[in-house]
Amino acid sequence: MTGQEAVFGILTISDRASRGEYQDESGPAILAFFEEGVISPWRYYMEVVSDEKPIIEKSIINMVDELGCHVVVTTGGTGPAERDVTPEATEAVCERILPGFGEQMRQISLQHVPTAILSRQIGGTRGQSLIFNLPGRPKAIRETIDEIWKAVPYCVELMNGPIIEMNKQVCNAFRPKK
Repeated sequence: MTGQEAVFGILTISDRASRGEYQDESGPAILAFFEEGVISPWRYYMEVVSDEKPIIEKSIINMVDELGCHVVVTTGGTGPAERDVTPEATEAVCERILPGFGEQMRQISLQHVPTAILSRQIGGTRGQSLIFNLPGRPKAIRETIDEIWKAVPYCVELMNGPIIEMNKQVCNAFRPKK
């Protein structure tokens, strides 16, 4: 769909940030990637919610079903702690899971920290939208999204979404030769 504006959802999952105990830095790190990397028309919605599975599910569903996001990127809540429920919430609202997203994100993170094996990040689809979980720290977000995003524009196109053009110096997105 050439010329259609891409719509991105950025969802930070953090009890403390949702209560205002500290400033969310993770959502802005994702937004900074979009600002630097996406050169075609786009807009975004950003929200911070607590680590509560029903609240996370409701926010993702709203971003996809009501706001029309083509991509929803979450940050936080993917570890082994009891309150880390983002993968479960994501899986509950997705129609299909794309295992390659979690596998690749862990591979990328393992190049930087051995604790990446504790991550439970996943990706999947709901309708014509792609949803995936990123780590919760800005440095880890950029290490991961800069690589993962190489597959995202083509995935969005395969789901009849807009063509997302990238600044190749930030992210050289892959598209098969036609």
